[in-house]
Parts: sequence; structure tokens; C-alpha cells
Amino acid sequence: MDTSILVVNCGSSSVKLALYPYAATTPDSNSGSPHDSTAPAATLTALAERLGSANAQLTIKGQASAKITASTIGADVLDHKAALSAFIDHCRDELGNLQGIGHRVVHGGEAFHDSVILNDDTLKALHQVSPLAPLHNPMNLMGIELCETLLPNVPNVAVFDTAFHQTMPAENYLYGVPYEWYEEHGVRRYGFHGTSYRFVSQEAAKRLQRPLSELNLLVAHLGNGCSACAIRQGQSVDSTMGLTPLEGLIMGTRSGDVDPGLAEHMMNATDMTHADVMQALNKQSGLLGLSAGVSNDMRSLLEAEAEGSLAAKRAIDTFCARIARHLAALNSQLSSLDALIFTGGIGEHATVIRQRVLAAWRSLPFRLDQALNEAHGDDHGRISVTGAPLVMVIPTDEEGMIAQDTYSLTAKQPS
Repeated sequence: MDTSILVVNCGSSSVKLALYPYAATTPDSNSGSPHDSTAPAATLTALAERLGSANAQLTIKGQASAKITASTIGADVLDHKAALSAFIDHCRDELGNLQGIGHRVVHGGEAFHDSVILNDDTLKALHQVSPLAPLHNPMNLMGIELCETLLPNVPNVAVFDTAFHQTMPAENYLYGVPYEWYEEHGVRRYGFHGTSYRFVSQEAAKRLQRPLSELNLLVAHLGNGCSACAIRQGQSVDSTMGLTPLEGLIMGTRSGDVDPGLAEHMMNATDMTHADVMQALNKQSGLLGLSAGVSNDMRSLLEAEAEGSLAAKRAIDTFCARIARHLAALNSQLSSLDALIFTGGIGEHATVIRQRVLAAWRSLPFRLDQALNEAHGDDHGRISVTGAPLVMVIPTDEEGMIAQDTYSLTAKQPS
């Protein structure tokens, strides 16, 4: 019997959903791993945004398209539970043969090295690591608990942003802080965007027609959240994000790397509390802060720069220079470089950003093919000229990877 997988990504004021069909004849990978197959295309997607506010809305696209607000369903407010309930009610026919529900979970700590089916034990472990990502994991857990209530007979699977990076060696994940902080409180670098890196590295191996275990890759995942990763012989060995998703590259509203003494300095220099500083570093910094409020969206910044905005130019130049610095540092982990790959919303679509990042990285002879860069790659994703170090653009598919993990794990469950 044909089945389907629902993917849920629950944020602080949003829920993203996607439904993937799986035919009874959908092949597993030759290796039997849940990580080597490709998910089919989603037949249904949905986005609930601005939840809890007066203008909250659920937009469903695909087989059962609709726009739903609180008034549509006779509710006082469209919150997470109301949005999920409305989605399930509206798409009940499409959800009839639901085999599993896959959830993006940002932080798995050291407890989770791979995707897991959730039960009492794994949920308990997940609650225990949630303090490591207080802005993200509680929302992910809320999505899981809502699905358990609204779809009680369907297994839930957690797919972790951090799992891919569990292969990092200790010298790359430890901080230079008292070692008991790591032993007692889990203070270390974890890395994020792992589901994206896993998909992109597998896709690169397919396109290059080489075993992933032989490839050395640098991948820059650039979107509103940004990070970069060194992948040696198919495994993550270093990444820019750390204990939380705040460390590393400059992002849309997140600062990336700062001096740890910055918080104390700002608290002494102003009337800011520690909570105020952390809020500013997470929500008011990055491209938004560097551009003095022009925008956290790269498209808007590029338009503003073209119109003469020096603030927008400052933000873009700093963003690109910081990426180049981190990529060059990550390259020290590789004996050779088979490909540099751009992915994520900015990485996949911003032609000029790719150019400026490579222009800022002066130690390697990168040369982009202008036409291929404008086209975001040839059939294999290549944007570099022949003979120069290989640069590629590979669109990521985190939701598809979550769907495939969920399908593979739940297919092994007794019916």
C-alpha cells in the first residue's frame, strides 16, 4: 500500500509542513542506510506564520491549497495547535495513509548521533539536552507533542541538525575552557545545519560520480542562518557553529563570532542586562545590525547597495569577508579540496555573493565561469572554469532528507 510521510518544522512563531508520497515499490538504498536514498517530491506544503498574532495565517499549497486564518476556523487566535489542527482537518484525505511524522530538531547534544523514532526513553533524553538550545528545542518538542496528540497512532521521528557533526574530533569541538564544563554541562562545539550538509555531500558524490568516502568538501550553507563545514572523506570534521547556532559566520540577525567579553562591556557601558545583550546578538545583529537596520535580507541589501547605500555595502562586504576567512580556516582540515559548494537561500541564488566571497579568499586560485555562475551552475552544478579549483552550487533539501530518514526508520517498524 502506498504511504506518505509528513515533515514538521516547528519554530517560535511558525510551522512548516511538507507531505511526501512513498509508493509501495519505493526502493531502499543498496546499503540499507536511511541516508542514501532520495525522497520523492512533496505533494503538499504548508506554512503557518506569525502564529499567535492578529495576522497569523496558514497557507497550504498543492493538492489541497487553502489560506486559513483564525476567523476561518472560528478560533480566537491561530496558534501552533490551532494551525496544526486546521492543517490536519483540511488535509485529512491526503493524510489517510500516513506512515510517519519527521521532525526537525535543532539540537541533539551528544545523546543523538542519528535520527531516531521517538518513544518514552528518547523523548526523556531529548528533554535533557533541550537547555543547550533554549530558543529552538522547546519549540521542536512542542511540535512533537502536538503531533502525538493530534495524530496519536502515527510514529514520530526526530532528525537532528547536530547529528552529522558527531564525527568531529575532540580538538575541533572542545573549547579552551575548564574541562569540567564539558564533562558536567556539555559545553562544546556541536555544529548545526547537519541535515543540509548530509544531503549536499551525498548529492555532490552523485554528481561527481565518486564515492562519498573519498571526497573532501567545503560547504557553505548561506541563508538567514549561515554556517560552513569541512567534510573529509564524507564525514564532518569541523564546522563554524558551536554550542549554539550563534557562533561562526555573520547571519541575517545573528552576530556570529564575537569576543566573549563583549557582553560584560555592553552591560557596563549601558543599562543593558545579559538577557538584553543576548537578544541583541541573536535578533538585532548580523546583516541587520551591520546595515544599521536596512535589512536582514540579502536581496534587499543588494538592491540598497545598488542604489548607493553605504550601510548595505558595509554589511555585505563584512559578511563576505567573514565567510572567506572561515572557509580558509576550515580548508586546513583537508589534505586536498575536491569541491567548494554553495547552498542555502543566499548560496544558491546570490550570484554576486559567491563572486565576492571567492574574491575575498586570496590564497586559492578560484576562477568562476561568469555565464555558469549567472545560471547557478551547469547540469552538475559547476560554476568554476575548467582547470581551476571546482566550485559548485547544489540546492539543499533538508525536508526531503527528513522525509527519507522517517520513511526508512518507520518502514522497519512492525505493522
